[in-house]
Amino acid sequence: METPAPPAVETAPPRREDATTVLQRCITGIEGLDNILGGGIPRGSTVLVAGSVGTGKTTLSLEFLLRGAERGERSLFLSVTEASDKLVQNLSTFEFFRADLVVDGSLVFVDLPVIYEKLGLLGEELSSEELDILLRTIRDLVRSLGVKRFVLDSLTSLCYRIRTDEQIREFVLRLGEEMNACGCTSMLVSEITPTQGRYSTRGVEEAIVDGIILLWNARRRGDIHRVLQIVKMRGSAHSHAQYVIELTPIGLLMTPHLKGARADEEG
Repeated sequence: METPAPPAVETAPPRREDATTVLQRCITGIEGLDNILGGGIPRGSTVLVAGSVGTGKTTLSLEFLLRGAERGERSLFLSVTEASDKLVQNLSTFEFFRADLVVDGSLVFVDLPVIYEKLGLLGEELSSEELDILLRTIRDLVRSLGVKRFVLDSLTSLCYRIRTDEQIREFVLRLGEEMNACGCTSMLVSEITPTQGRYSTRGVEEAIVDGIILLWNARRRGDIHRVLQIVKMRGSAHSHAQYVIELTPIGLLMTPHLKGARADEEG
């Protein structure tokens, strides 16, 4: 069947900017992605990387950080569920991985459960006060390290501990504002199912973020193809085309998805 069109996105008012302001770009360093983004992600943006299991969300985010570290931009990966040592072990299988960037502190891995424990945030749900403490802790960590690229993997897992949509909206909004104030460009990983019809767990996160990169698996003649599409990116005249991506030893590669191609099913 035909690949379904992405669901509509509720949009929040864009940040006010002087008409003469030229947006600085955060060059992702990922093959092909910067081209379809018009030179990169507008610096200070918060981008939702949404997709189902096995679509390459974490790999894309990790390469974004590593390419930044190579450019002298300190990068931070905040892991919610998977232990950092396991992530580094998996990342080391790629040829583009550089262990020296981890050793010298250019690429930093932090486990969120460790932060939870230090702050005493051990309950099943996080109150508004506890979310405020967590937000300030993340902000202070980014400031103290001078981080310019930040990944939270995953926002979905964090949101399981937040009670209301209003609290999620406030948390994502404030996180984006704090990262922007630090000159930090962020990716928030969002885990969705193929039939979910939205880009986040509660459907409110996508209205707050500046951009959405959508990933999914498409089946064609029995083969599974990973597909990427930029759904929105404020401040960037980006391509809306679909691209087949490959997770290769040298990094993520992109090729245009053939127009009119038919998929057996979406997975």
